[in-house]
Amino acid sequence: MRPPLGGLPRVDAVRGTVMFVVVMIGTVTFDGFSQGQLYSDVSVDLSDALDGIVGLDAAPKVVGTLGLLLGVAVVGAFYRLGIEGAHSVGGGIPAAELRRACIHTLVPIAMAYVAAHYLTFLLFEGQATLYLASDPLGKGWDLFGTADRAIDYTYLSQNATWYLQVAFVVVGHVAALILAHDRALVLYPDAKLAVRSQCWMLAVMVGFTSLALWLLAQATA
Repeated sequence: MRPPLGGLPRVDAVRGTVMFVVVMIGTVTFDGFSQGQLYSDVSVDLSDALDGIVGLDAAPKVVGTLGLLLGVAVVGAFYRLGIEGAHSVGGGIPAAELRRACIHTLVPIAMAYVAAHYLTFLLFEGQATLYLASDPLGKGWDLFGTADRAIDYTYLSQNATWYLQVAFVVVGHVAALILAHDRALVLYPDAKLAVRSQCWMLAVMVGFTSLALWLLAQATA
């Protein structure tokens, strides 16, 4: 049995892997942001501005698409900043190679974002399987004796949900830093260069953490 995270350093970063992981984080980032009051206010104003150009029905979709692209761009910019910083310390490693070699370090962040963002959906809406299993076709059946069950929204308090989400985010980013440090020691011939490169990655991870916590605050505001 291999240790946790032990398989990620062996990921073969084929063409498109970097974009795939960045898009995965960026889409969840936008999904979380879109649930906040700030996005609601901004999207209404932008939709009104685009109403005369693309029409009333298409305007919200255009705004959502632009927001989705912006979320991916922000995540990509964070990662690019860290890679360019690591490249600037020397060592003769091309930036493109660094991007591919370190992309696995973002996988725990992607997992943490998904777990934090969809936690309540899983715990609450997942309870619906109990009564849907008994009456899957809506025929009034009670195959397993659970047709009268309902979703218990008191199953997890708001405070407990917040702490769990924060824990997911922190654990995910700590895991990402561990993977980044491990990869730096492999890539750089000089331990000092490896440590210097991690200063940049640390700054990026702090940025990701701050972004994630801000998004959680937006969703619960």
